[in-house]
Amino acid sequence: MFKEFWDFLMNDFFITGDPLILGAQVSIGLSMVAIVIALTYFKKWRWLWTEWLTTVDHKKIGIMYVIAALLMLFRGGVDALLIRTQLAVPNLEFLHAGHYNAIFTTHGVIMILFMAMPLMFGLFNIVVPLQIGARDVAYPYLNSLSFWLFFFGAMLFNVSFVIGGSPDAGWLAYPPLSELSGSPGLGQDFYIWGIQISGIGSLASGINFVVTILKMRTPGMKLMQMPMFTWSVLSSSITIMFAFPILTVTLFLLFIDRYLGAHFFTLDGAGNPMMYINLIWMWGHPEVYIVVLPAFGIFSDVVSTFSKKKLFGYKSMVFALMSISIFSFFTWAHHFFTMGSGANVNAFFAVTTMLIAIPTGVKVFNWLFTMFRGRITFSQPMLWTLAFIPCFVVGGMTGVMLSVAPADFQFHNSYFLIAHFHQVLIGGVVFGYFAGLYYWWPKMFGFKLHDGLGKWAFWLWNIGFYVCFMPQYALGLMGMTRRFNEYNFDLGWQPLNVVSTVGAFIMGLGFIFQVWQIAHSIKFLKKEKSGDAWGEGRTLEWSIPSPAPMYNFARLPEVTSSDEWWEEKQRRAQGIKPKPLAPLEPIHMPKNSGIPFIMSVCFFIAGFGFVWHWTWMIVPGLIGVGCCLFARSFDYDTDYYVPVDEIERTEAALKGGR
Repeated sequence: MFKEFWDFLMNDFFITGDPLILGAQVSIGLSMVAIVIALTYFKKWRWLWTEWLTTVDHKKIGIMYVIAALLMLFRGGVDALLIRTQLAVPNLEFLHAGHYNAIFTTHGVIMILFMAMPLMFGLFNIVVPLQIGARDVAYPYLNSLSFWLFFFGAMLFNVSFVIGGSPDAGWLAYPPLSELSGSPGLGQDFYIWGIQISGIGSLASGINFVVTILKMRTPGMKLMQMPMFTWSVLSSSITIMFAFPILTVTLFLLFIDRYLGAHFFTLDGAGNPMMYINLIWMWGHPEVYIVVLPAFGIFSDVVSTFSKKKLFGYKSMVFALMSISIFSFFTWAHHFFTMGSGANVNAFFAVTTMLIAIPTGVKVFNWLFTMFRGRITFSQPMLWTLAFIPCFVVGGMTGVMLSVAPADFQFHNSYFLIAHFHQVLIGGVVFGYFAGLYYWWPKMFGFKLHDGLGKWAFWLWNIGFYVCFMPQYALGLMGMTRRFNEYNFDLGWQPLNVVSTVGAFIMGLGFIFQVWQIAHSIKFLKKEKSGDAWGEGRTLEWSIPSPAPMYNFARLPEVTSSDEWWEEKQRRAQGIKPKPLAPLEPIHMPKNSGIPFIMSVCFFIAGFGFVWHWTWMIVPGLIGVGCCLFARSFDYDTDYYVPVDEIERTEAALKGGR
């Protein structure tokens, strides 16, 4: 019995025989031990449970999203460096073919779903309630559940690297590679259930923020008076509501194929792999806009703040954001022009792809006109914004090139496409969220990040980006296709691959500088004494102390403009006295709850059981989920009121700190 169990652990359960994976297993084990020892030594277990694991405070949930996203950026970045190392030299045997396939699969999934999405939701949580003058999101309990579902879904996916085996059918898992015939191992099941569990959390977050923005705005704030970042969150969240159910259904059908022997996406049994490809891209292309739309909102707020001007063309920006949200659902087939859809279908999707470039271009001109004749301050958020504009313009131009169906027959599946995709996703999404992190960091933690180290990181990221991806356009035109783990000397691809690999490591160095920057800023803490950390804040989040108190606003502000705080400062400068303050009243707040965390653990247990086909684990996991839902249904002690004397003490302490 013991020998059989040991053989199972060594041959089936744990991944053995690869030194890179062994190193990961050792580092994960040591990290877990170190965390347990630190929490025990400093007696922080109760603090961890009461302050973080059970919190429903949108600001703390946002911080946890950001921390998780940065960890996933490290994991996905290491995957990228391994890929580029393998491709630097022809016929290199650094990674064998199976390991290479697993790494580029996990790299794509992690960067899109487990890095960009949580970083986006983190900024949603931290900023949106403060910008609209709310005390929390519409559904605080659901917000906590959304985070923990994302977290445990991401953990279920990531554990496949050391247990069971990573998925290796590509980041979108095209059949037949993702069917049992092409992927008989457990990796694809980790893929399905990791994404399914986290996807439930993403869909719930989208619904939560739509309701929050539509129903929780402070008195006087009309829709056309919302800050542009809040508009971008609304457009992104609406897109999530319509796109993520498609992903859920698609992966569930793939699961039925693999688990019950159905034939939705197999040629035998009257199935069709093209049905999967259509469905996955009906989610996949809107997903690109889901993550890039909030970046557009960040750039709008940053440009307006550091140009010291109102945003040019507010109404056209709103129209552009909402237009992109709608048009994003009518462009998916441009991902497979080469797959025989026919000339009429290709022409339709080519035109819609070109059309969506129009509202995208409108925003670039709005930002440029906002900066025109402005008194620009070249702060860290503004630097990332300025770096985005030329980068995204190049990405947009190459996107239009790819939208031309006949030309796409040459570009398809080549490194030209890889370069374009990263030009848009790094230049748009990553640069945008970095701008947002630097911009709202003082609001999150009450101190700015070190400026000198930040500029080193900025230049390393930007130089590394162009060194890495510009050669890939040329490699694509020279015929280099993606997903190959080796190539011959006589193809002439080595020089540009070496350059590209050097660029990737320069970006990695930029990330190291950012980690150094955060650590340095924490050690040599310079607390912000003003809630308006940049001195030029325009929106409501800058009108309260940093970090914000748990209830955000002691009194709900009244709003007459999208730049309410800026105009209030102008009125004060002109000697116009503010309106008399209304008397303080008790504030209604939600109570913390451990049910979202426990329910998400049960989802993880059930998902792990489905991966291994262990009924003895599936059933308890699902029963645990049901028990948590039952317990929540009969939990009536879910909120409380913050008394006036506590509000007065908190406000006095915050003003004393300022």
